[in-house]
Amino acid sequence: MSRKRIYLAGPDVFLRDALEQAARKRALCERYGYDSAFPFDAVLDFTNLSPREKAMRIYHSDVALMDSCDICLAQMTPYRGPSMDVGTAYEMGYMRAQGKLVLGYTNVVGDISARTAAACGGADRLRRRESGAVEDPEGLMIEGMGMVDNLMLDGGIISSGFEIEITDVPHARRYHDLGGFERCLQQLQKQGV
Repeated sequence: MSRKRIYLAGPDVFLRDALEQAARKRALCERYGYDSAFPFDAVLDFTNLSPREKAMRIYHSDVALMDSCDICLAQMTPYRGPSMDVGTAYEMGYMRAQGKLVLGYTNVVGDISARTAAACGGADRLRRRESGAVEDPEGLMIEGMGMVDNLMLDGGIISSGFEIEITDVPHARRYHDLGGFERCLQQLQKQGV
């Protein structure tokens, strides 16, 4: 039986120690019997490319890596706002649309509606509609379903047969702690994947 290959999705590529973080994740994958792919795996030549051409080369490289994987394991910790990294969200959707398994973890406790309220300046800045739904200061409804992030992201994981791993870690370690990542690998093993 061939080993399953996991795409390591998340904002880790933006960390100062991105390669070291990838190595830690790879070591855990290896310990649990999985191969892995990280966006920096491809060696890309950017000579004489415009920023847009460079971006598209990265995009096509990342898509090729995702296509080569069986599973997406996503770091869903809020990134530059109340929600997770949008590029990671795209990757989760891309892989789930192919029928591949998607798992995720976050190192911040709380649901998206609470984080959105905080980002809007607190609950006192929100309004309640006649329907009971809550809206932000711009009049946009806030999802109040108790999900970790947007319901489509949580739904992709749940429909894959898994649960999002949630860990409360100190703020300074929110992008580096791998407890939830390892528990995702354990979920895969429990399901015999």
